[in-house]
Amino acid sequence: EYSHLYMAASGQLVGVICIADPLRPEAASVLRQLHKLGIRNAVMMTGDSDRTAAAIAKQVGVNQYFAEVLPEDKANFVQQAKAEGHTVVMIGDGINDTPALSAASVGVSLSDGADLAKEVASVVLLGSDLTHLPLALELGRRTYARIKTNFRTTIGLNTAYLVGGLAGLIMPATGAVLHNATTLGVAWNAQRAKLPGDTSD
Repeated sequence: EYSHLYMAASGQLVGVICIADPLRPEAASVLRQLHKLGIRNAVMMTGDSDRTAAAIAKQVGVNQYFAEVLPEDKANFVQQAKAEGHTVVMIGDGINDTPALSAASVGVSLSDGADLAKEVASVVLLGSDLTHLPLALELGRRTYARIKTNFRTTIGLNTAYLVGGLAGLIMPATGAVLHNATTLGVAWNAQRAKLPGDTSD
C-alpha cells in the first residue's frame, strides 16, 4: 500500500522511503451510502502503482480500479462511459482531476481542493470531507422531485380552472382567487425543508 522511493549512493542502494497517501477515513462508509442511494458502479482512478491502488481499492470497496493513469486517461474513461449511456459523477480535488471533472456529467470537488478543480466542478461541497456527498445527492433528488410536483400541480389546477371558466362553471373572480391560492400553495411547498431534520428556509 506504499509508494517507494529508492535512494542510491555510488551506484548502491542505501535506502527505501515508503510514502503512504492515507485513505480518507470516511471513504468506505460514504461509498456504502452511495450504493444505498442507487449508485451502481464506483470506479477509482489513480496515478499510483497497481500494488498501491489494489490495496486502497480493497479497503474502500470500489467495484473497479485503474492504476498509473494520467489526467487525460481519466478524462477518456469518463467520456467513454458517457458515450455508453452512463451518467458519470466524477469526484476529485486535484489539478490532475480537472480534465475528468469537466468531462463528467457532474463534477464534484471539495472545499479544500485545488482552485482549478473547484472552478471546473459542477458542485463544490461545503465541507472538506466526503460525508457531504450523499447529503448533496439526496438534497438534489428531493429538490428535483419537489420541482416536478410543483410544476404538475400548477399546470393541472390552472388548466382545470381555465376549463371551468370557459365552461361557465367558475366565475372570473373565483378563478382569480383559486389561481392565487394555487400560487401561494406552490410557493409554500417550494420553501419547505428539503431533508428530514432540516428546519431552515
